[in-house]
Amino acid sequence: MGKFFRFEYLLLFAVFVIATCGLIYELVAGTLASYLLGDSVKQFSFIIGVYLFSMGIGSYFAKFIKRNQLNTFIEIEIVVGIIGGLSSVILFLLFEKVAYFQFILYFLVFITGCLVGLEIPLLMNILKDKVKFSDLVSNVFTFDYIGALLASVLFPLVFIPQLGIIRTSLFFGMINLSVAIALCFILEKEIKKVYFLKAKAIISFLILVGFFIFSEKILSFSEEKLYGENIVFTKTTSYQRIVLTHLKNDYKLYLNNNLQFSSADEYRYHEALVHPAMSSANSVDEVLVLGGGDGLAVREILKYDAVKKITLVDLDGGMTKLFTTNPVLKSLNNNSFENKKLSVFNQDAFLWVKEAQKKYNVVIIDFPDPSNYSLGKLYSVNFYQSLSKILASNAVVVIQTTSPYFAPKSFWCINKTVKTSFSNTDAYHVYVPSFGEWGFTITSNNPSYDFNIVNRKVENLRFYNYKYNTLNQFTSDMKASNVEVNRLDNQILVRYFDEEWGKL
Repeated sequence: MGKFFRFEYLLLFAVFVIATCGLIYELVAGTLASYLLGDSVKQFSFIIGVYLFSMGIGSYFAKFIKRNQLNTFIEIEIVVGIIGGLSSVILFLLFEKVAYFQFILYFLVFITGCLVGLEIPLLMNILKDKVKFSDLVSNVFTFDYIGALLASVLFPLVFIPQLGIIRTSLFFGMINLSVAIALCFILEKEIKKVYFLKAKAIISFLILVGFFIFSEKILSFSEEKLYGENIVFTKTTSYQRIVLTHLKNDYKLYLNNNLQFSSADEYRYHEALVHPAMSSANSVDEVLVLGGGDGLAVREILKYDAVKKITLVDLDGGMTKLFTTNPVLKSLNNNSFENKKLSVFNQDAFLWVKEAQKKYNVVIIDFPDPSNYSLGKLYSVNFYQSLSKILASNAVVVIQTTSPYFAPKSFWCINKTVKTSFSNTDAYHVYVPSFGEWGFTITSNNPSYDFNIVNRKVENLRFYNYKYNTLNQFTSDMKASNVEVNRLDNQILVRYFDEEWGKL
């Protein structure tokens, strides 16, 4: 009885591990696809669909395995550990090298799903003569769902922030292989050719250990191939992958594979973002910055002595900490995070604005482009309506609104959306060599406000000359008509953005 008890619960523990590791591989694939390809909703939807479908395929074929079921189960566990563990390494290394990257991505997800789908029915067949059927089914699914819950909670809160994508998949591959090794030793009398299986499992485990030890070098190698520049700093936060590169005298910052700025020309972008609003505003006592966790917009704002208080709201504490502590990045923002006028809140700007009580004279909005639905909400009617309630009289708001040349529908969609909440709205653009033509929307809650007015100036700007009327002229190839307003319930902006930037 004791032997069967140990046998049953050992295999039920294996169910728990299978569920945990299987879901982790699925989440790793979805996260990696979102990081490399963008549009997290689409990537996760496709990957979940392929994974569940392939599990069904695997479950169907489990019925054809009649002999050596325990051996087969351990063999599958070894293969799942190797494929699942190495999946992120394979995908990172192949991203820039193959034309059909998405095919490889979904193929790996499909194979992993098939193997995981094989395991659960196979375990039930192994245990069916040793455990009452009703108990067997309930126990198997209980451990299965508990494992899935554990994976879904720990993946975003612990593993991605602490280990990153590559090490997370390798770590869980080693867990799969540890189960295979444990089964080989504990149930060796039940297993045929046990020494062969032991050797295979142990060698596979050591291979993953090697990859785990050198994972940072592998990631750096793949990212250097991707960016074509020397990588001087990388960090994976709870929200994004941060990469800083260096080539000659130029530093570039990438978030989730998207260029955020180049130190060679970021001054053109940030001067255009900040100074039209700051120079024309009636008052600059209270300034709110939404996004802008690099502190570069704050650097420009601090050039105005009349500013009394700056509030910065950025979701990612890892980002603001990096630009507070990294010597290179601190020098770029002139140590703006150490200025006593600045207060930083690492919160979701959508929720923060809803709950804010203070009134602001100037608002600078420097969010990432609306490449997914979580960012798209920050460009919605709902957001701008909430924002309008925390503005002082005669307040000025400026918003980065992507490129009017490469993405005119996206640009004018944002502009049209802003107009639903503000009666006085204009648009302008500048040329930034790293990005091309880049656009902004400026607006005020004063219907008669004139954005050409210059109420204050600072000296020695490198680009902006306080002649706003030279920036708000658009050629016909930067215009778009028949665009819709971006609302939370339609998120049309994300579709425009994906459609336009996806063509490039």
